[in-house]
Amino acid sequence: MSNARELAQIPSTPSGRRNLIINGAMTVAQRGTSISITNTTGYTLDRFKIGRGSNYNFDVDVSQSSDAPTDFANSLKIDVQATATPSASDNATLEYFIEGQDLTHLNYGSSSGKYVVLSFWVKSNKTGTYGCQFKLDSNSRNFTNSYTISSSNTWEKKTITINPDTAGAAFADNNLVGARIIWHLSTGPDDILSGNRDWTADALFRSVTGQVNLLDSTSNEFYITGVQLEVGTVATEFEHRSYGEELALCRRYYESSSYPDGTASNSNKHMGVALDNSGSDVITGPNFMVTKRDSPTMTITGFAELDGTNKSTGTFSSYEVGPDRHLRFTIGASTTTGVAYRYHYTADAEL
Repeated sequence: MSNARELAQIPSTPSGRRNLIINGAMTVAQRGTSISITNTTGYTLDRFKIGRGSNYNFDVDVSQSSDAPTDFANSLKIDVQATATPSASDNATLEYFIEGQDLTHLNYGSSSGKYVVLSFWVKSNKTGTYGCQFKLDSNSRNFTNSYTISSSNTWEKKTITINPDTAGAAFADNNLVGARIIWHLSTGPDDILSGNRDWTADALFRSVTGQVNLLDSTSNEFYITGVQLEVGTVATEFEHRSYGEELALCRRYYESSSYPDGTASNSNKHMGVALDNSGSDVITGPNFMVTKRDSPTMTITGFAELDGTNKSTGTFSSYEVGPDRHLRFTIGASTTTGVAYRYHYTADAEL
């Protein structure tokens, strides 16, 4: 018979695979724990990307911070490095991309479409109104809502309920972009809405009246963690996954052979063997640690013989690279047929 103590241990929230977001607790940082973004776009902590609209020139540093609310160890921190004022359709954003095949169960484009709720923890010294957009890339539809940071330098939990897009099209059952979540940091006047907007045919970045300009001072900082997207209308407690499971999910999109220690020592590199390919230098490669979303773009660094003799990487050309492995590649360096070599690689299959 169950006693009171046993009953108290029963979870009060649903369990298992509720969160559609990968790395929402900002635990994985394969590209590094600190990344500078200057007048461009780029992925930072795994699965989260700084976006840019209309060639807006801005300068921010993005890092993995230990400043986090209760129940979390990390957050993504955006630190403004230079002031910037948006005009026209300028946009500075933080974005998260989701594959279409991971959203088909939402039944968009039909009367059985499902509600989803987005929740996250946020903190900034820049208080005020911020826009958050749910954008469907496949059919140019978007939903825009606002949230408010009320207290300076205080962790606050935000929740945005997103009703189903019954008038649009269903998500394509493929590995391409189905939707993206966009947190607006700085938005030009041409992309400002007079209020929250329900699903509309619109392919543009969209924020709301009163959107703050996070980039108006180099003292401004923005932190976010605990990002969760789940079916329903009520935000449940954040679904924590093990670090190993989160890392494997991230590696579907990006894999670094030197992560997590970042070392370039020979003993920690992957090994390949040089073959003779009609006078070309050809290196065979290993299987990827995780099958990729698509055939990735490869980068090779730290190329060396087993005895540690460094080789100039030279011109790198990949071929016979697929989602599961980089079977062979050519490298513009002097190699010896049948000799084993060590190297690091990155495999990028991001959306």
